[in-house]
Amino acid sequence: MNSWHRDLRTFIKFLTTYLRSRVVLFAFYFEKLKNHLVDLLMFKRGAFQKKAWHTSMIGLSAVGIVTSGIFGSQTIISSSYPGVGGQDPRFVNNYVSEVSKDDPVLNSLYDTHTNVSNIRSETIDYEVKSGDTLSSIAKQFDISIDTIKWANDLDNIHSIKPGEKLKILPITGVVHTVKSGDTLESVAKKYSASAQAIMDYPFNDVPDDMSLKVGQVLYIPDGAPPEKPAPVRAKPTSSYLAEGPASITFSAPGGGNFIWPTKGVLTQYFSWYHPGLDIANPSGPVDVASDGGRVVVAGWPDNWGFGNRVVIDHGNGYTTTYAHLSNIYVTVGQVVSRGQPIGQMGSTGRSTGTHTHFEIRYKGIAVNPLAILK
Repeated sequence: MNSWHRDLRTFIKFLTTYLRSRVVLFAFYFEKLKNHLVDLLMFKRGAFQKKAWHTSMIGLSAVGIVTSGIFGSQTIISSSYPGVGGQDPRFVNNYVSEVSKDDPVLNSLYDTHTNVSNIRSETIDYEVKSGDTLSSIAKQFDISIDTIKWANDLDNIHSIKPGEKLKILPITGVVHTVKSGDTLESVAKKYSASAQAIMDYPFNDVPDDMSLKVGQVLYIPDGAPPEKPAPVRAKPTSSYLAEGPASITFSAPGGGNFIWPTKGVLTQYFSWYHPGLDIANPSGPVDVASDGGRVVVAGWPDNWGFGNRVVIDHGNGYTTTYAHLSNIYVTVGQVVSRGQPIGQMGSTGRSTGTHTHFEIRYKGIAVNPLAILK
């Protein structure tokens, strides 16, 4: 009996480890798929959005059919324990330890990760439930209370009732239907927003020539109706200045010491569809290496809208990107030091004005530069 109990405990322990490994493996590949999905959605700012969503829905339906047991399939655990389904448990344990090990750097920057769990391309209708408040609904959909008020012409935040239908925008801000004579700049000015942010929002489908069509629906990130205050956001205001090469050095988790790459006003912040900061300055100042490293990209290498860009590998898991440059002063393979000029701020690629798009990535994952450059 003792032997039987011991074997049972051993089997349960192994089964638990195996199932955990399957979950971790699924999460690992799901994370990779999520990153590819975000890149796809960002390509030409939404050119493939419909294909991506349709393919995703078909794929999810297929997975549901396969896993629902419609075809009478069964999961069989091999009786030749140890080893489940022909897989050696030693391999399972090794894989679990490899992919489930916490990364202290990414863990410290957890709240800056790209979150695509609530991505929507359109406004939806939400039926108010008992106990709902504007605050709880705003938190549920990760938008501001003002966004809900503006979209539904609410004067009193306590006036909602169960059963009432509310329009819920996909982002914090406002929505605008293009009228004759509208331009990207005029729409941005009307709603006290950034024209670059409107163009960058992938579901707006603004073409490279920045032309707008009458009747086109535009979402205005962080915009506010005329004569009304802008939405309250847990981030710096647009008047926040990047200090440039003269700034102090900031230590990054896991190594590296970064400085602001240029000087100007922050006009767009980190989000799931904009994995970096926009630093604008009409005088077009120089961009410098935020930290020392080796140049791995220098030029106009692709069609992602970044124009002239420089990418530096800092050799410690970190890379930095400097995009929309008017001039580039370095070449691929060149070793640069912190503060060394690498190019000049410009407006190449998909850009509405002179600015630098600056990214910091750790092990390929975009993190909010403001989590490092305090």
